[in-house]
Amino acid sequence: MGAGHAGCEAAAAAARMGADVLLITMDMGKIAQMSCNPAMGGVAKGQIIREIDAIGGLSGIVSDISMIQFRMLNSSKGAAMWSPRTQNDRLLFSQTWRTQLESIPQLLFWQDAVKTLIVSPNNKVQGVITNAGQRFLAKAVILTNGTFLNGRIHIGQVSYGGGRSGDAASYGITEQLVELGFDAGRMKTGTPARVDGRSLNYSKMEIQEGDEQITGFSFLDTPKPTKQKVCYIAYTNPEVHEILQTGFDKSPLFTGRIQGLGPRYCPSIEDKITRFADKNRHQLFIEPEGWNTVEMYINGFSSSLPAEIQFEAMRKVPGFENVAFFRPGYAIEYDYFNPTQLHNTLQTKQIENLYFAGQINGTTGYEEAACQGLIAGINAVRKIHNLSAFTLSRSDAYIGVLIDDLITKGTNEPYRMFTSRAEYRILLRQDNADIRLTPKANEFGLVSPERMDKVNQKIKSTENISKILHEKSAVLAEINPYLESIGSTPLTQKIKISSILSRPGVQLTDLAKYMPEILKEIETQPMAEEAAHQAEIAIKYAGYLARETENAEKMQRMDHIRIHPSIDYERITSISKEARQKLTHIRPETLGQASRISGVSPADISVLMILMGR
Repeated sequence: MGAGHAGCEAAAAAARMGADVLLITMDMGKIAQMSCNPAMGGVAKGQIIREIDAIGGLSGIVSDISMIQFRMLNSSKGAAMWSPRTQNDRLLFSQTWRTQLESIPQLLFWQDAVKTLIVSPNNKVQGVITNAGQRFLAKAVILTNGTFLNGRIHIGQVSYGGGRSGDAASYGITEQLVELGFDAGRMKTGTPARVDGRSLNYSKMEIQEGDEQITGFSFLDTPKPTKQKVCYIAYTNPEVHEILQTGFDKSPLFTGRIQGLGPRYCPSIEDKITRFADKNRHQLFIEPEGWNTVEMYINGFSSSLPAEIQFEAMRKVPGFENVAFFRPGYAIEYDYFNPTQLHNTLQTKQIENLYFAGQINGTTGYEEAACQGLIAGINAVRKIHNLSAFTLSRSDAYIGVLIDDLITKGTNEPYRMFTSRAEYRILLRQDNADIRLTPKANEFGLVSPERMDKVNQKIKSTENISKILHEKSAVLAEINPYLESIGSTPLTQKIKISSILSRPGVQLTDLAKYMPEILKEIETQPMAEEAAHQAEIAIKYAGYLARETENAEKMQRMDHIRIHPSIDYERITSISKEARQKLTHIRPETLGQASRISGVSPADISVLMILMGR
C-alpha cells in the first residue's frame, strides 16, 4: 500500500513473478515521487541500487533512463568504496516508473488511501479497506506507507497534518496495528527549500561536472544521456549561521514540538550549526531538478525554521543574494514500527502474510526503501505459493546487511546505509553485484535470459582474462618504460603479469597499452572492460578477498543453525539477564542472528550452543 520507492519495487516484483497485484496509492500522479533530493545512489546506496538491478528490480533502469548527471564517487579509493550516483530529472523519474509499472499485465492500480487492514481471528491478513469504503481481499499485504502514517509537517511555529508537502497524511493504520500488539514510534526527517535557479549567481560557486564515462546503475544496456547537467557547490558562513540562530526559539526541533528523532547522518542546517559549532561554514550542493526546469534543490540546507528566517539566511550565501524561493524547507514527523517485529523476509511476526517495507521500518532513503520493497514483494509471492523464502546474508549483499541490522538491532533513529556497516565490503562491491546476486534470483522469474547470459559471459571472460594474466610473462623491453614512468622498480627478469599487477600504482588499463599482444587477447573477450576489471581486483585484493570469504563462511555456519521458535529464554538462567530480555523480545531465528544482538555476549551464545547440542 503506497507507490513510493518501496511500493513500486514490491508491486513490480510480485506481478512479474506471476501474482495478481493491486497497487493502492493516494495520488496516481505521484508514483515514485522523489520527495527529497532528485538523486539516486551515493556511498553504499549506489551498491544497493546495483544489487536491486542484479536481482531484477527496476530502480537501476529507471535511474539510468532519467539521469541528468552521473558520478562514480570515491573512484580515487579502493574498489570496495566505489559508489555510483546519479542526478535525476524528478518528473521523468516518476513518469518512467509509471510507464514501467503499466507495462506489467498483472499489475493493477487503485487511487485511494488504506485506513484499515482486514485481519482474521487467527492473525492472518486477508485484505484492506480504503477511505472510500472499498474492500479488497488479498492473500498478502505489503505496507509501504513512507512518511504518511499520522504525518505532520513543521515550518517554524506552524504545523499541520501531511505526508509530504501538498499531500494529506494517512490515518487509522497505526492505531489498528498498535491494538494488534505492534510497537510503534515517531521519527522525523526534513527537506530543504526549493529555489528558482534563474535567481542564482553561479559565478560565485564551484562547478561540479559529471564523469566523462557514464557507467550507470543497470547491468543491462540502458540508454545513457549524451550530455549532462552541471551541479554547483556553495558554502554557508558565520553570518548565515547567526541569522539561523535567531530563529531557534521558534524551531520545532528546539521547542520540543517534534518528538521524533531525525537522521543522524543527514542533519538539518540548524542541527549542524549546533552540533558543529566550531565550523564556520558548511557545504551546500546546488542540484538541478530536471532537464526542463529552473527549480534547484539546495542539498545541505534542510530546515524547519520559519520561512522568513530560511530566506534571510540563504540570501547571505555567496551566489544567493537575490534568491527566489519556490517553497521553504520543512520537517515531517511520522509513525514507524520497530523492525525487530519482522522476520528476515520482512513479514511481520504478529500477523501472517503482512509485510512492511521502507520508512515504516525506520529507514530513510530511496535506495533503502526500494530494496526492502523488492525483498518483501519476492517473499510475499513465494510465501503464498508455499515456496522457500528468499533471504540475503550479510556476506551476500548490502541489502542483507540492511535487513539484518533492522530485524536484529532495531533502530530508534532513521537508519541509513553506509559502507562501514558492511564487514564484508570488499566482497560486496558495486561492480560484482550481478555475479553475486543474479544467479540467486534466476529462479524467480525476475531475471531475463538476456541478463543471465550477460552474467555468464562476464564470469567466463573474467576467468579467461585472469588465466592470461597469471600465465603470461611480461616482456622486459615492453614493460620497463611503463614501470619507470610511474616510479616502480624496473624488471631484471621475466615475471608473470599478475605479479606486476599486484604492485602499488600499477593499473591494468595502463599496463596493457605497453603489451600489444596481451591487449589484443584481452580485447577479444566478450565484455572485456568489465571482465578485465574483475580480474584485476581479484589479483590486487587476493589476500583480503580470501580472508573475508573465510570469515563470511564462519558466520554463515552460525546462520544455518536455527533456533526453535518456542524456546523460553527466561528459564535459561546461565545467560545474562540482558540477553534473556533481548532474546525474548527479538526472537532470533538463527544462532548467527542471536550473536549480532546488542547485549548478547559470546558467552551467552556458547550456552545456547550447548543447549542446542552443538
